[in-house]
Amino acid sequence: MRIFVTGSAGFVGFHLARRLLDDGHAVVGFDALTPYYDVRLKRARHAILKERAGFTAVEGHLEDAALLQASLAEAKAEVIVHLAAQPGVRYSLEHPQSYVSSNLVGTLNLLEAARAHRPQHLMFASTSSVYGGNEKVPFSETDRTDSQVSLYAATKRGGEAMTHSYAHLFRIPTTCFRFFTVYGPWGRPDMALFKFVDAIESGRPIEVYGQGQMQRDFTYIDDLIEAVVRLMGVAPEQGKPVGPLDSLSPVAPWRSVNIAGGRTEELTRFIEIIENHLGRSATKIMLPMQKGDVVQTLADPSLLRALIGAIAHTELSQGVGAFVEWYRRDMIRITADDRDA
Repeated sequence: MRIFVTGSAGFVGFHLARRLLDDGHAVVGFDALTPYYDVRLKRARHAILKERAGFTAVEGHLEDAALLQASLAEAKAEVIVHLAAQPGVRYSLEHPQSYVSSNLVGTLNLLEAARAHRPQHLMFASTSSVYGGNEKVPFSETDRTDSQVSLYAATKRGGEAMTHSYAHLFRIPTTCFRFFTVYGPWGRPDMALFKFVDAIESGRPIEVYGQGQMQRDFTYIDDLIEAVVRLMGVAPEQGKPVGPLDSLSPVAPWRSVNIAGGRTEELTRFIEIIENHLGRSATKIMLPMQKGDVVQTLADPSLLRALIGAIAHTELSQGVGAFVEWYRRDMIRITADDRDA
């Protein structure tokens, strides 16, 4: 199968592209390698993919509509997985324009390209942040999502609405998957696990927001990739819901799906697990909740289970241990390679 992946040098995109190549698919990876975080990490991910037969890299911005159109036309992709975006809740407080440019304008350009080239399945990466101030837990795909508390979440919800309109107007089967706190090897430096490990290893204090009382539905990267790959073969068909909790649109071949295990862990417990794997205690600076954050995320994975069957779940301690092992082995190498270049 031919698959077009945007954001292929990113955390999730790298893992997905590698898995698809392992499965024998041809992958075109589209990524701008923007400097939102250390580009060395993005280059290292893409370098691994470029060594593989079946992978083609295209460096460009989503805002470049002509390049996106040409790349997708050449790829002749049967499936498009749109992962590229400006991420980060806190960063959106200071750089709102980049979210509109990448997450809204960029997504529109991708949809126009998809309209011209008609994939069998379009998959769009959304986020649990779209549930915003929703006080009902666990979060279900049929819950209302009109109370986002960050611009990042608002642009992702906007992306969902845009994909729905194109699914309706142009009959493009579309799945929006909502990620819940994805973590694991090759993760982003702006995410809590990377920041905590990096600080503790260096002897720096860590900042703990919400006084450590926040709770998250952590999703290990391999479990998420397994779910995405299996969802590829379950393109939505209008009028064919899988059950009463299905978010399938009544007017389009479109649905949203939570990808998570439906388990929650408190931030303080998360930090304890990190300390255990590092063999060091963290110096903690306890802080109040930061704007744009929510106290708890917890997914209802019933729809995901109905679509793909049993859901893979890696225990949090095992997943954190895998990250620590990767960090100690590969981050030193990546930094050293860049200095020696």
